[in-house]
Amino acid sequence: MRVIFMGTPDFSVPILDALAAQHEIAAVYSQPPRPAGRGKKDRPSAVQTRAETLGLPVRTPISLRSDAAAQAFADLNADIAVVVAYGLILPQNILSAPKLGCLNIHASLLPRWRGAAPIHRAIMAGDPTTGVCIMQMDAGLDTGPVLLRRETAIGDTETTLDLHDRLSAIGAALIVQALDQHASLTPEPQPSEGVTYAAKIDKAEARVDWTQPAATVDRQIRGLSAFPGAWCDVNGERVKLLRSRLAAGSGAPGQVLTGFTIACGTGAVEILQAQRTGKRPTETAEILRGFTLPATLA
Repeated sequence: MRVIFMGTPDFSVPILDALAAQHEIAAVYSQPPRPAGRGKKDRPSAVQTRAETLGLPVRTPISLRSDAAAQAFADLNADIAVVVAYGLILPQNILSAPKLGCLNIHASLLPRWRGAAPIHRAIMAGDPTTGVCIMQMDAGLDTGPVLLRRETAIGDTETTLDLHDRLSAIGAALIVQALDQHASLTPEPQPSEGVTYAAKIDKAEARVDWTQPAATVDRQIRGLSAFPGAWCDVNGERVKLLRSRLAAGSGAPGQVLTGFTIACGTGAVEILQAQRTGKRPTETAEILRGFTLPATLA
């Protein structure tokens, strides 16, 4: 097929690779370069960088709502557009321009976790499973009918970063299957029951509240790893907590039981990996060398 690819972050890159290996990529759309790093210089997105490496034409419009943008999109004469974590709303004249419309790769089992942060929210909610859906896009927020879906279990110590990479690989395989079998697939409308929304992660959610049950704290740490990173105050220093697991023990909320095992409102959580300010992520055994925890964490 002649495909328009629309994506921006790292999650989208393996999917672009999979499509480029089997189909003609008419153009790649991505978010414009944004200031990043200490120098705040404009940095192209992960998708733009990969597309240019592959020799693919890249477009980075700020908006797709103008008549000129819609015409430029239509002039590509694509069979289909594939959209994954692109970051711009597609107006109806864009959605209907390709002969077969636009397909979205969404990292949840729709209608659960429509919206911006489905991987984070699935872990934070304690969902036992998640997955990937290939959805025929319409004008709503992740409301279109589903062509294919694949479910996968969420591991007890799995972080958002871990699951992100695994779901990206699943999405790459599933979209190749969807294009290969497109003529024989029957879109299934999403049920009205079970709809939830994965709101964008707010940094205000990141501070750990040790009065919460251990299961809640553990899911918060794993769900916010690696970005923005759950954190706590250790002797006045903000320390990110990146990996954890449930542990035996109990005590006053925030009490350091042993090593980096912390008592919660009920139960305890063992921190497996953390990151001090200005340092790299470090395993517990290493971070505790020369770094003394107080009796109680704030």
